[in-house]
Amino acid sequence: MPTDQDPLEHLWFLNTQVILRIRHTDGTDGLSVLEHRVPYGDSPPLHVHRNEDEVFHVLEGELRFLAGARELRAHAGDSLLTLKGVPHTYRAESPGGARFLTIVRGGDFEGLVRALGRPAERDGLPDAAGPPSPEQAEALAEACLRHGVELVGPPLS
Repeated sequence: MPTDQDPLEHLWFLNTQVILRIRHTDGTDGLSVLEHRVPYGDSPPLHVHRNEDEVFHVLEGELRFLAGARELRAHAGDSLLTLKGVPHTYRAESPGGARFLTIVRGGDFEGLVRALGRPAERDGLPDAAGPPSPEQAEALAEACLRHGVELVGPPLS
């Protein structure tokens, strides 16, 4: 449990807010629990985690998932497991965005969030930004590869 000397990390990761609830170094099994707040329409590129399964647990809002050939919707209280090696993405479908947890083991995804994230200046989402420039997209793809994630397709529209 975080203490005053070890506070929760609040990061802005791309156009989202991520709170590191449990770091992969906090326990002995390398589990990370990250809380995400995302705006309406948020959708990362279709991607594959090479080393980690990923559990999504929706806290608020509605997400549309694509995992392999399956497309489904998840609402508050729903959980979904995406297996390592299976291409997946989501899209926030609710007008107010969505809030969800991701749970992974091994530190790769947490490392990616840290590598591309920046300290949140306030609670909530960062100011809206447009699509990434070609240079930003290339930096994202390179950072993903360093952290066991490969971008394999576009976001959901």
